[in-house]
Amino acid sequence: MDGNEPAPGATRYHRDLASRNREALLGAARRLFLELGYDGTSLAKVAAEAGVSRATLFKQFPTKAELFSAMVTASWATDDAQAPPVPGHPLTALSTLGTRYAALLTRPGMADLFRIVIAELPRFPELGRTHFEVGKMPFFDSVRDHLLAEQRAGTLRFDDADLVTTQFLGMIANYVLWPRMLLLDWDPDPTSVARAVEEAALTVHARHAVGRDQD
Repeated sequence: MDGNEPAPGATRYHRDLASRNREALLGAARRLFLELGYDGTSLAKVAAEAGVSRATLFKQFPTKAELFSAMVTASWATDDAQAPPVPGHPLTALSTLGTRYAALLTRPGMADLFRIVIAELPRFPELGRTHFEVGKMPFFDSVRDHLLAEQRAGTLRFDDADLVTTQFLGMIANYVLWPRMLLLDWDPDPTSVARAVEEAALTVHARHAVGRDQD
């Protein structure tokens, strides 16, 4: 080994430390953004809340916009262990994808995150784009891609995959999320959420299924 190269153990230690610092910063950013809003949250406050130096914060997130983007991405992140459905059984797949979407929308703080973005939009329009592009769109794309895979498999037929995806996810969000924007006590029980997901899946399937023996 070259004398100038760090030992493998040291390199692993620094990677682990950077990962722990990143998790601490994202957790602190989430708490402060939700509590103080975007304008009221400073990088200095996030560093203090996370218990790291400002230099450590700036090394990972040079600007507040980058920190907010990373926080939104983490808020919408899905479990890597969740494999995409296999085409061939569209109703089952739609139910699975819908259940995952409902779980994302009902995560603690998700409704508050939407409220912050909406409230700050007039002064910080980039927040809306960030929330849309790095938050919702990756999941939207995964659902649209599956619908297209079902179409290639001959189980679904439609002209506009984006429209069908929007309608499907919209039916779920309209029950699970959007009432929370105005009704702070809106908290449907798991059975009601599951029923809303199933009805959305059945509606899309009834409209676009090829034949009657797909599921």
